[in-house]
Amino acid sequence: MKALVAYIAASLVDDPSAVQVRETGSPRDTVIELRVGPDDLGKVIGREGRTARAIRALMAASGRKLRRSFTLEIVE
Repeated sequence: MKALVAYIAASLVDDPSAVQVRETGSPRDTVIELRVGPDDLGKVIGREGRTARAIRALMAASGRKLRRSFTLEIVE
């Protein structure tokens, strides 16, 4: 899941080298923390949060297949 979020975020931003993804939590409930450059934060969140919601939907669908719960946190 970490690789999926990193790939999507790197595709959206102007500076892919600034993308950092960290995975924390238990094996069943995992938190994915996403950090991007300050200029690219709006691109990852999207207008009215649509892009972030789409990323979370992909994570939820993948999580159901793996029988795990994933939460995305976009950190400034």
